[in-house]
Amino acid sequence: MDPLPLSGVRVLDLSRVLAGPLATQILGDLGADVIKVERPGEGDDTRQWGPPFVGSDAAYYLSLNRNKRSVAVDLKTAEGIDAVRRLARGSDVLIENFRPGLMAELGLIPEELRRTTPGLIVCSLTAFSDEVPDAARRPGYDIMVQALSGLMSVTGEPHGAPVKAGVALLDVITGLQAAIGILAALHERTRTGRGRHVSVSLFDASAAAMVNQAANHLIGGIVPGPMGTAHPNICPYQAFHASDRPFILAAGNDRLFRRTCEVVGHTEWADDPRYATNQERVRNRDELIRLLGESFATKTAAEWIEELEAASVPCAPIRAMDEVFASPEGAALVESVPDDARGTTLRLVRNPIRFDGRVLDTRRAPPLLGEHTDEVMRET
Repeated sequence: MDPLPLSGVRVLDLSRVLAGPLATQILGDLGADVIKVERPGEGDDTRQWGPPFVGSDAAYYLSLNRNKRSVAVDLKTAEGIDAVRRLARGSDVLIENFRPGLMAELGLIPEELRRTTPGLIVCSLTAFSDEVPDAARRPGYDIMVQALSGLMSVTGEPHGAPVKAGVALLDVITGLQAAIGILAALHERTRTGRGRHVSVSLFDASAAAMVNQAANHLIGGIVPGPMGTAHPNICPYQAFHASDRPFILAAGNDRLFRRTCEVVGHTEWADDPRYATNQERVRNRDELIRLLGESFATKTAAEWIEELEAASVPCAPIRAMDEVFASPEGAALVESVPDDARGTTLRLVRNPIRFDGRVLDTRRAPPLLGEHTDEVMRET
């Protein structure tokens, strides 16, 4: 079997909760040896974020920490700090998400670590960038940044209360950006031999993720509000209620809209000047959505989806989580991971990346707290 892309890379993971552990899990999936440093007796906060639990560890923790080894180190002691320094000297990447200034207080200043190990890449995840006043004193929880970044202002039904996304999506996006930054720094190091200090703030990653909504404001002066499932720049592109349940219609261009009109038996709408182009459909959204809604209410979602798919119009049922993993595509993403330490087999969502069609199988189940302390410290 060919080695994985990051085989031979060691990552020292001082992060916890979601964004950092997601980034290091991705690196671990790609072949890196990830050493997860945790507080003795407590470990990562997410170990307790349940139910459900497997043994003493919550499903939340298990979803973010495969392909890692756990080392229990007390960073409040001189011995613990010395252990981290020794681990850093043998690492290619160090990632942390402490509050700004804490690394220096611990005696783990990134610049000093890189002087000792010039090729070391340090990645710092913060709530806000250094330019923000009082950044060190401002906490950065996903729900707070959903509010601060504008995401919550455009999520939910029109005239309704603000709504957060159903998962900590901004932490996920920040973790992905961190992984991208680390991979770029590793690639650059092959030319320069030197590491980098990569930093990503939760707010910056979140505001950047507003993409078209941010551009609509910066370029067009628009202050968008919540639109339910509707799209600010495309119509019809949203949920509709069939006679039994809602489904999604994504008629993203004039050709697909014409096909939709044919399916619902109103071909005249496609030639109506109010609806003939996407620009006009967006302008006359309210009336068009009312007309389509009346038509879609006459049959079940399954019936409409069958007819729309036959006409090659993008559409989909709105699934609950059990339906997701009962589907062929969802079931194919579930991996059964033997977990000898817990005496069970875990069902986890595998990494979605494939190389030449090959999936990235889990090599290590998420570790118990401190499971590999002796093993790893013997290697330093």
